[in-house]
Amino acid sequence: MGAGVNGPARAGRRGGRTRHQPMGDINVTPLVDVMLVLLIIFMVTAPLLTVGVPIDLPKTQAKQLNSDSEPLTVSVGKAGKIYLQEREIGLDEIVPKLVAITKSGYDQRIFVRGDGEANYGAIMQVMGALSAAGFRRLALVTAQEDPA
Repeated sequence: MGAGVNGPARAGRRGGRTRHQPMGDINVTPLVDVMLVLLIIFMVTAPLLTVGVPIDLPKTQAKQLNSDSEPLTVSVGKAGKIYLQEREIGLDEIVPKLVAITKSGYDQRIFVRGDGEANYGAIMQVMGALSAAGFRRLALVTAQEDPA
């Protein structure tokens, strides 16, 4: 006894075959497959999106900051070299480049990363130059300490 959506099945003109109705359900299996592949891709690539300047950050017990947008990062390497994002830059070039890059003016947060073995004076020169230029939202970046 075949009962379809539109009532009982009726015999068609040719040999008693029933007419096929279009299926009203949506097949979500391909959608789920695509979403799982995208999830795996983003899980693999997300850790690779961090700033690529190799710096050994000092460890602290501070909590991690949450940021919605990609931060502007100024890094000071072990040898005192200064990087804006991933490009090496001179101390006298930092402020003009940051003024040109920042969209929200001097209110944009700038992260300063310093190698644990870098000269403290070099890091303070960078922070002093940024502060003197009018940037007030400066943050020092550190690595989190192991709780052990």
